[in-house]
Amino acid sequence: MNKSVQEVKNSLKFKADEKEGLLTIRFGVKKFVVPHKARMMSDGKFMFLSFGASSELYEVDGKGLKAMDKAADGSAAYEALKPSAKKKRGARKGKSAVELPAALAEALKNLPAGYRLGVAPDGTPKLVKTRTRRKKGE
Repeated sequence: MNKSVQEVKNSLKFKADEKEGLLTIRFGVKKFVVPHKARMMSDGKFMFLSFGASSELYEVDGKGLKAMDKAADGSAAYEALKPSAKKKRGARKGKSAVELPAALAEALKNLPAGYRLGVAPDGTPKLVKTRTRRKKGE
């Protein structure tokens, strides 16, 4: 599905997180933080930058940024920048059911209450009493 750059900018505008202090200006050796909120998303090839009234989609080429033309195809930028395409840091993968052999499941059901299966130093299985934790102050 081909999307124009303008459609991609409109779509990404509210999907990007708003942050303060993203922009800095350097005068000589002094660096100042611009006190303005901005929304920004980036990836290795594209960068989306949005302020209150305007937004722009850039393509990274070499060491610089090149603003993409509004009529250009922005599908690749959209796929690279949309939040659902990225994995969140620390996100867990979907749970999948672990299949136990029937004999093992039956043996685990026969463990007495308050005990779990442990392993002795020589590698043989043994029953270990389950630790009961109490709330603080009891």
